[in-house]
Amino acid sequence: MEAFWISLAVIFVAELGDKSQLMAMTFATRFKAWPVLAGITIATTVVHLVSVGVGGLIGDALPTQAIAVVAGIAFLGFALWTLKGDELSDEEASKAGRTTRNALIAVTVAFFLSELGDKTMLATITLATQHGWVGTWIGSTVGMVAADALAIVAGRLLGKHLPERAIRYGAAAAFAVFGIALLIEALL
Repeated sequence: MEAFWISLAVIFVAELGDKSQLMAMTFATRFKAWPVLAGITIATTVVHLVSVGVGGLIGDALPTQAIAVVAGIAFLGFALWTLKGDELSDEEASKAGRTTRNALIAVTVAFFLSELGDKTMLATITLATQHGWVGTWIGSTVGMVAADALAIVAGRLLGKHLPERAIRYGAAAAFAVFGIALLIEALL
């Protein structure tokens, strides 16, 4: 159960201000919320299943202290990545803005492709090296879907007036705290 809650919190924070949230908001302006949320859920479930599989293999092969140090450094990297911010490329914005008869397929494919190698995928791999794969998988999936659902609602209600800088700084600070905590734990 601990893996679930840790993964949910970490991935929720990781997703704040991420390009996936921008895609979710963009899709929400084109399609109804439910197909967008369902597509995000399907893509996230598959990507995070692969992520925990990779993380589980790495976790079984390496010593715990080494994993904790690498995880701490990775989370500090995620903090810097979050500070840098994500923006939709013209290609990603065009994918999100295309009219299609099947919004579910469009959203699922776009999110699946955009999440490959994304910081939330890397964070899920990192979490799976230290925690059980089932809890990490379910928690990371729920955390990402919840953050993107928030983006859908916020996008529909607030449009483009979101305090993006405050969200980015808050998420970066949370990553830095997680990274420092992991490094302290590994070194003590």
